[in-house]
Amino acid sequence: MEMTKFGNSIGYGPDGNDGCENTAYVPDIGGSKYEMSDPDNVHVNPAEDKGEDEDEDEGNCCARGILVVQQGISSCATSYNKQIWIVIKVVLFLLYWAYFGYALYYHYGGEGSKRLLGASVFGVILIIWHFIGDRVLKVVRKVADSCTGDCTETGRRRSRIGVRILLYVAMSLFIIIYTVMAIALKTPNNLMSLSGIALFIILLFVFSTNPAKVNWHPVFWGMAIQYVFACLILKTWWGYETFKWLGDRVSELLSYSNSGAIFVFGEKYTDHVFAFKVLPVIIYFSTMISVLYYLGIMQAVIKTIGKFLAFALDTTPAESLSAAGNIFAGQTESPLLIRPFMPYMTKSELHAIMTGGFATVSGSVLGAYTSYGVPANHLLSASVMSAPAALAMSKLFCPATEKTEVDEQAVYKMQKGSHRNVIEAASDGASTAIKLVANVAVNVMAFLAILAFVNGTLTWFGDRVGIEGLSFELICSYVFYPIAYTMGVDPVDCRRVAKLIGFKTFTNEFVAYIEMGKLLDNGKVFNNYTLGLNNTNWHLSDMDVVLDDWNVTLAGGYLLPRSEVISTYALCGFSNLGSMGIQLGGLGAMAPSRKSDMSDLVLRAMIAGNVACFMTACISGLFYEEF
Repeated sequence: MEMTKFGNSIGYGPDGNDGCENTAYVPDIGGSKYEMSDPDNVHVNPAEDKGEDEDEDEGNCCARGILVVQQGISSCATSYNKQIWIVIKVVLFLLYWAYFGYALYYHYGGEGSKRLLGASVFGVILIIWHFIGDRVLKVVRKVADSCTGDCTETGRRRSRIGVRILLYVAMSLFIIIYTVMAIALKTPNNLMSLSGIALFIILLFVFSTNPAKVNWHPVFWGMAIQYVFACLILKTWWGYETFKWLGDRVSELLSYSNSGAIFVFGEKYTDHVFAFKVLPVIIYFSTMISVLYYLGIMQAVIKTIGKFLAFALDTTPAESLSAAGNIFAGQTESPLLIRPFMPYMTKSELHAIMTGGFATVSGSVLGAYTSYGVPANHLLSASVMSAPAALAMSKLFCPATEKTEVDEQAVYKMQKGSHRNVIEAASDGASTAIKLVANVAVNVMAFLAILAFVNGTLTWFGDRVGIEGLSFELICSYVFYPIAYTMGVDPVDCRRVAKLIGFKTFTNEFVAYIEMGKLLDNGKVFNNYTLGLNNTNWHLSDMDVVLDDWNVTLAGGYLLPRSEVISTYALCGFSNLGSMGIQLGGLGAMAPSRKSDMSDLVLRAMIAGNVACFMTACISGLFYEEF
C-alpha cells in the first residue's frame, strides 16, 4: 500500500499540497477517504458521517432533489454535447438570417447595408468552403488526371503535365497582354518596376543554395497570385474602393481603442501619441485576435487560405498553413499552428516558415502603423500579397531537395484555443499583449537611442575630414538607392525611400514607419501650402523642402503619392537584424532539436523576407494608378 507523508514532511499530497500546512491524506481504506487536520486526530470524512437527524429539515430533501436534476442535466449535456451544439448553431444561423432579412427590409441603402451584405456573403462563402472545399479540390485533381482518358499512372502524370502547361501558357499570355494594354500604353513609367522584379529573381537564383534544384512552379504561381491580386486592388475601381472600404473599417475598428486609452490616461492622452495611443491599439487588437481564435473564426480563415496556397503553389501543407497564419499573426505566433511538426520538417520547409515570418507583420502592430497616417488599405493588401511572395522567394533562395515526412491531414486538424469562454480569451489576449507592447516600446527606445549615438559618432568622424552632415540616414540614402530606383520610385524620392529601407533593415519597421509618417505629414503641409494657397514660392535644400513665404523647413521633404504606396509595401515586414534574434528564440523553443538548422538559415530567410516585401512593392509600383 502506497504511503503518503503527513504534516511538514517533504512531498506532495494528491492535491499538489507541498506539505507546509497541517493537512494530509492517507490511502483509501475500505473505499473511503479520510482527512486529517492533525496527524494524530483522524476525522471521518463528512460524506461518510451518519450524524443524527440527517433529514431534520425539509431543505436537505429539496437540495438533494435539485442536485439530482442538475446531475441529470449535466449528464445529458455531456452525452449529447455535439448534437446540442449543432442545434444551437443552426438556431443562431437561422436567427441571424431572419435579422438579416428584416434589416434589409427595414432600412436598405447606405454604407451600413453594404457592410451587412458584404460580411454576410463572405461568411456564407467561408462556411460553404469549409464543408466542400476539400471535395472541390479533389474533383479538380480528378478532372486533371482523367482529361486524357488514360487511367494509368503514366497517363495521369501526362495529364497533370498537360494541364499545368496549359495553365502556364494561359497565365503568361494574360500577364503579357494585360501589362502591355493596361500599363505600357497608359502609364509607361510604371514599367520601371519590372526591372526590380527581374533583378531580385536573378539575384536570389544566383545565390540560391542549389540553383539546379529550383522548382519554378511555386515561384511562378506565387508571383502570378501577386499580379492578379494587384490587378484587383490597384487597377480596378471597384477593387480599389473595396480595399479602401476595408481599410476604413479597420481604422474604425481600431479607433475604439481610444476609449480605453482615455479612461486610463485621461483626455490629454494624445500629448504622448506613441505611449498612450499607438501601444493601446496593439493591446486592443491582440484581444480581438484572441477572441476570434477562441471562436474558431481565425482557424477557419487560415486553414482556407493555407489550402489554397498549397494547391496553387504546390507547397507542403505545413509551410502553406504557416504562411497563411502570418497574414494575421506574428513571426513567432503563426508557427504555433504547426509546432508539433517542426522537428520533422525539411530545411526548405523551415526556411519557408522563417521567410514568411520576416516578410509579413502581425495584425496587432499593423493597426499601430495606421496611427502614423500609413494607408490601411495598402497595409491590408501588403499583408495578403506577402504570403505567396514569401513562399515564392523562399523556394527560389532555398529550394526543396528532400521529401517532407509531415502528414498532410494531420496538419489541417486545427483545434480551438484552450480558453473556457470568451471572457478568458479576451483577458488572455490582453495579457499576452503586455509582452508585445513592452517589446515594441523598448525596441523603439533602444534603436532610436542607438541611432542618435551612431549619427552623433558619424557626424564627429565626418567633421574631422570635412564631410558635413554625415549620418546613418545619409549613408542609407545612397546604399539602397538602386533598390528604390528599380522598384519604380520616382528619382526625386529615391533617396528618401532608400533611407526608409535602411531604417527598416537595420533597426525595425516601426522606426521606418515613424519616419515615413513624418514625410506624410510634410506632404499634407506642402499640399496645403501649394494647392490650398496656390503658392509656388518654395525650394529644395538637399532632401529638405523650404516653404519661403512661411519660413518653414520640411525636414526630409515629402513623398509623391506613388512613392508612398511603394514604400508602404516595401516596409511591411519584420525583416530586420533585430527580428533574427526574436525568431531564433521563439522557433528554437518550439523545436530545440532544429535550432542549429534554424541558425544556419536565419540570415538567408531574413534576406528572402526583405526581397518578398520588395517584390510586392514592385508589383504595387507597376499597377499604381490614381483614381
